[in-house]
Amino acid sequence: MVGPDYKTPDAAVNDAWLSESGLAKDAASNARWWENFNDPTLTMLVQTAFDQNLSLRAAGLRVLEARARRGIAVGEFFPQTQTLSAGLEANQLSANDAPNGGDRSFSRAAIGLDAAWELDFWGKFRRGIEASDAELLASVADYDAVLVSLAAEIAANYILVRSLEERLVYTHANADLQAQTLDLTQKRFTAGAVSELDVSTARATLANTLALIPDLENSLRQTKLAICVLLGRTPSELTQELAVAEGAVKRVPEAPTQIAAGIPAELLRRRPDVRSAERFAAAQSARIGVATADLYPSISITGATGFIGSTYEGARGPSLADTFDGESFAGFIGLSVNWPIFNYGRIENNIRVQDAIYEQAVAGYQETVLRAAADVEGGLSEFLKSQERSVQLQEAVSASQRSADLSLIQYRAGAVDFIRVNNAQTDLVQQQDNLVVSRAQIALGAVRTFRARGGGWETREGKEFIDNATADRMRERTDWGNVLAPDWHDGKDLGFTRPTLTDQSPAPKK
Repeated sequence: MVGPDYKTPDAAVNDAWLSESGLAKDAASNARWWENFNDPTLTMLVQTAFDQNLSLRAAGLRVLEARARRGIAVGEFFPQTQTLSAGLEANQLSANDAPNGGDRSFSRAAIGLDAAWELDFWGKFRRGIEASDAELLASVADYDAVLVSLAAEIAANYILVRSLEERLVYTHANADLQAQTLDLTQKRFTAGAVSELDVSTARATLANTLALIPDLENSLRQTKLAICVLLGRTPSELTQELAVAEGAVKRVPEAPTQIAAGIPAELLRRRPDVRSAERFAAAQSARIGVATADLYPSISITGATGFIGSTYEGARGPSLADTFDGESFAGFIGLSVNWPIFNYGRIENNIRVQDAIYEQAVAGYQETVLRAAADVEGGLSEFLKSQERSVQLQEAVSASQRSADLSLIQYRAGAVDFIRVNNAQTDLVQQQDNLVVSRAQIALGAVRTFRARGGGWETREGKEFIDNATADRMRERTDWGNVLAPDWHDGKDLGFTRPTLTDQSPAPKK
């Protein structure tokens, strides 16, 4: 086969991560990483999304499309033209045009088979199959990428829902406390112990806290709607799905204390987008060979065979019934060579075009690897630094709570003015909100890291790419043969072995 034989491009990766503290060294990767949060609701939502998400269904259908397109590429290797034709005609010639004054009426019948086969001397069609193999595996990697993104988006939105619910709990609690403080200042003002300034300040503080509630509730509604779309369902309240046990508190799910990050080189195998970019480069390398084959002569075998018979009105001789007699047999076979020797400028520039596109694919693959490593580093940094921040914020909340309690006690006793109480309660609201946000960032950092490592796609192993209901609808409309079979990868197409899913993983390189 002419053209280059593909080799996986080199991609720069580090030996270790920049962030090493807090990482599990020997822990095996968990393909179902969302279960590490120990939240049954999260696990249920992820599984529901896997079953119902429409973007995932479309990605699975693109895999089936790639299978069918590969079948077209395999078919190009064999006789490209195969035509069975038949005809029956009756003719009446003009009296002024009849040859030699002969019969002007005659009938003709013919049936035959025409075929043409361009032989694959230079690997043009085999390179096409090679490209289709790579494109098929790229579509599988794209499906895996949707799985990874889907699990991460469900987890991230679920974490946001729980954080917003927890922030609302704190906001309502602080509003109740501030309402009690307002009532206290009102009574003290009535008794003449304080000025109206304390009442106005308390009322403004309460109003500011209450103003936070509609914004949080709107954000909660928007996040729930996003989850509905991911679940493949119409907008709803998700009341049943997000319900917690009686007496339980709606809290941000606890992220695992450590994450097994592995080594950077593993991204080349684990990240679906990296595998997709690498397979795209492999497909484009094969297209260089397809273009190069046009430099050489194409050699074709052509032939036709069949039966032809004619009969003239009133003439003695064979009738249409004799069309299939041995005397009616006709046929030919030939060898043709087509060598576009005056089109070399066009052909060579097409090769250059394909080569340039290949180099673009290589650059895209290498950049995807770099972005993958940066994603992991970013997720680890968010995860680890949010843990550090949360420890400090927990102390700040405890101190603010104590300060608010003491200032209110002292205010009742007349030992401090209301400014101390107001500042303490306002600071408590902010610190509690910051703590919830920080705890959510820890969980989001873990999700980001799991997503960056490409976790979650392994759940599709051993399963088909579309659900049974969709497959049944497709079979009712179209004869899909074995293309929809779960064991499709175990077979062959006219002698060409189908690519297995393990073929898409490039060997790690540094």
